[in-house]
Amino acid sequence: MTGDTRSLDELQYRDEFISRHIGPQPTDVADMLATLGFESLDELVRNTVPEAVRGELPEDFPAALPEREALEALARMAARNKPACSMIGLGYYDTFTPPVVQRSVLESPGWYTAYTPYQPEISQGRLEALLNFQTMVMELTAMDLANASLLDEATAAAEAMTMSQAIAKGERARYFVAASCHPQTIAVVRTRARPLGIEVEVGDPEHDFDPEACFGILLQYPASNGGLPDYAGLTERAHAAGALVTVASDLLSLVLLRPPGEFGADIVVGNSQRFGVPMGFGGPHAAFFAAREAYRRYLPGRIVGVSIDAAGRPALRLALQTREQHIRREKATSNICTAQVLLAVIAGMYAVWHGPEGLRTIALRVHRLTSILAAGLKEQGFALVSDGWFDTLSVEAGERAGAILTHAREFGINLRAAEDGRVGIALDETTTPHDIEQLWRAFAGLGTMELQVDGVDEALRDDPLAAIPAAQRRTSGYLKHPCFTSHHSETEMLRYLKSLESKDVALDRSMIPLGSCTMKLNATAEMIPISWPGFARMHPFAPLDQADGYRELIESLEQRLAQATGFAAVSLQPNAGSQGEYAGLLVIRRWHESQGQGHRSVCLIPSSAHGTNPASAVMAGLRVVVVECDEHGNIDVDDLRAKADAHRDDLAALMVTYPSTHGVFEESIIELCKIVHRAGGQVYMDGANMNALLGLALPGRFGPDVAHMNLHKTFAIPHGGGGPGVGPIGVGEHLAPHLPNHPLRAAAGPEDGIGPVSAAPWGSAGVLPISWAYIAMMGREGLTRASQVAILNANYMARRLSPHFSVLYTGIKGFVAHECIVDLRPLEKDTDVTTDDICKRLMDYGFHAPTMHWPVSGTIMIEPTESESRAEMDRFCDALIAIREEVRRIEAGKSDAADNPLKHAPHTVDEVSALEWSHAYSREEAAWPLAWLRDAKYWPPVKRVDNVYGDRHLVCSCAPLDDYRAAVE
Repeated sequence: MTGDTRSLDELQYRDEFISRHIGPQPTDVADMLATLGFESLDELVRNTVPEAVRGELPEDFPAALPEREALEALARMAARNKPACSMIGLGYYDTFTPPVVQRSVLESPGWYTAYTPYQPEISQGRLEALLNFQTMVMELTAMDLANASLLDEATAAAEAMTMSQAIAKGERARYFVAASCHPQTIAVVRTRARPLGIEVEVGDPEHDFDPEACFGILLQYPASNGGLPDYAGLTERAHAAGALVTVASDLLSLVLLRPPGEFGADIVVGNSQRFGVPMGFGGPHAAFFAAREAYRRYLPGRIVGVSIDAAGRPALRLALQTREQHIRREKATSNICTAQVLLAVIAGMYAVWHGPEGLRTIALRVHRLTSILAAGLKEQGFALVSDGWFDTLSVEAGERAGAILTHAREFGINLRAAEDGRVGIALDETTTPHDIEQLWRAFAGLGTMELQVDGVDEALRDDPLAAIPAAQRRTSGYLKHPCFTSHHSETEMLRYLKSLESKDVALDRSMIPLGSCTMKLNATAEMIPISWPGFARMHPFAPLDQADGYRELIESLEQRLAQATGFAAVSLQPNAGSQGEYAGLLVIRRWHESQGQGHRSVCLIPSSAHGTNPASAVMAGLRVVVVECDEHGNIDVDDLRAKADAHRDDLAALMVTYPSTHGVFEESIIELCKIVHRAGGQVYMDGANMNALLGLALPGRFGPDVAHMNLHKTFAIPHGGGGPGVGPIGVGEHLAPHLPNHPLRAAAGPEDGIGPVSAAPWGSAGVLPISWAYIAMMGREGLTRASQVAILNANYMARRLSPHFSVLYTGIKGFVAHECIVDLRPLEKDTDVTTDDICKRLMDYGFHAPTMHWPVSGTIMIEPTESESRAEMDRFCDALIAIREEVRRIEAGKSDAADNPLKHAPHTVDEVSALEWSHAYSREEAAWPLAWLRDAKYWPPVKRVDNVYGDRHLVCSCAPLDDYRAAVE
């Protein structure tokens, strides 16, 4: 054995994360390059990425950190945050995440690496978890229907406004918002209303609301100051005039309070954060949205419904998808694409864990402590703004308000500084009797106190709900389904969560090759910090001097994203890719206004664009003009030139995805940008495909003026079954003064910004450590290599599949970008085998289907990402090739055209193990078509789900199983 001549510094394993994140090993990379006819990754890039757009990361971009050093850096940031006892309220509360839920859901890759449940047969576990969430919301609000979550309470309220306008009769364009709503909600509603020409009136609903002049009204219950207004009469007045009533509410309060559905609300929105989801400096949290049955076609977002499978058994699916933006496009009333599924699952499981009695105990304790606090404050001579409350008090403190806030901070408690010398106090499940006594001392001026909690408590026990008027107390039941009454031991809960997880295909089981969705590795080292108290327990409106670590994290991430994309400035506020699109277009509109060109209102959008693009444009008050694509899938330059010229006086923007939605680097991108700029417009780049750009091209340098970047795609934040997402935008220097800002945080954006697009100043700040860690551990070299290998993997798979399938689009040199489109239309023409048949058959091989029918119907779009190993890509290709052989058997007449494995896929264990087998093919062919499946078989829990049945028989809650059986029969 020879000696090792490397120095100590050379033996330091500095690129350990890069080699762990990137799937193909060096020998595999060399072999794959040889398959494509190249000697190096650089040579591959020169043949795929147009020279005109290429650009490297700046030389001063940080080098990669080892995992432990990146975690140490994040630990230092977390330590600089000083989470205090938070009593600020405004819809955000400290909470206890049940440890079994934290470990088995939040920290489990089986939950956080799953994709949106568009393939229901392999998503039954998370669909059931979302059905629990919907049921919880419906029963606590007493509404007929609820969706599977929205982004946050403020955006849910904005969605309610536009939904109300779509439903209400007449041409009214005014919307009334109660001044007692949370201020961030009012601000986001104003932002949403402005480009749509909706006039928002804010005031006292009892005195200022004219239902004849408004199409709807938004109320807060309990009010932001903690009061409990009785809205029954107001609701009757609104309905008599044809106006819709939306109530923003708090789920825990509805355990004790009369729910909005019982006093006539049409829509109920809110935030489920306090059900076990840490505050995280503002997010991510699952908002809820509930409505009356009559409005089910208008509901934004996703709805989980009960249907049946091919064997007639109950099965879950996403219902009523014809409402969604990807189908309705410019006719959509919402651009919602990302929900908050992972957080909705946690909130739903919080209710499952505690059950109805547990929730009532928590609510009673919070309310009792609030009443004890109120009694002590009254004894000190302080007046309360409201005679009734659930968990929040507003105290008339006058000139003493400032001193009280200071004293409370000295005790480690943050209170809300309200207007007119008032102090707001919001309690939660983490509040202790000691906290109450400390508050009394703070209000007494740090003096000694005679009061003690036990003594005051004893005096309140005769009527513990005295602060809730009798007419507003809840009398109806809730959460009666066995799901909420059966899993209260940790053993049972652990097994329940595991049983749901086992039903699904997530990234921890096999490759998820979804084109345009970038299902890459979400590394454990990236995920660890989000549970640290220094990041998790921060209130979004805590004093900034307590959030130095978050400020460092945010500023560092904004800087690195700007460097990586070539833009001058970045805003992290948009908490979804769809929000990034919307924010980017609003920034463009505000810039045009600043130039005296506010009349510009035309948005050019290619026919191949994702459905959120036209939906976002309409929400931004723009008129969509479609630009055609040529036979190669590229934007038709002549058509763009003609339409830009025709709308020269009114052109606001072009929305373009790069690399294109067809999976290629269009050579004409720079010319497209020039055409639009010459016509006075701006270029918005959809960053869905940025996984192929980092380190190879800088969008801010080759033409686009603004781009959003999906942190849940390119920058490793996990999809979580359909959320969380983060969609920050980068902009050119001229647009930077118009980025999103926030009325409660001057530091969160420029003075002339567009207003807030999310409830929290920095959006879903709680998951930003993931992307920071990804960038830090990849560094300049790793980010570049990731893009190179993403392109290599896609081209390798395209080359392996091309003898068996047609790859629909390539660049001018015959190569794809980071994804490829496989054309299945000839198979359907020759054999009646559909794209759905092939994708359902992939489930028998243990794989999630690629993206189906987009951007071309009858195709699948495959994206392996840089994280997949050659072995896993070969395994997937082997499965698709084996399926192609099954199709050839049909073509040759060797398999029955109707009774074959594709038409009956997927196959369940019940079917394969049944005593009778009626198919013309064997059980082995059905379940084990390739030998390796015997060692790693995934069994889909249901057969093919009947979509039509589910929409015709809409059930969206955990009804008793007997109800399902009756529906089936």
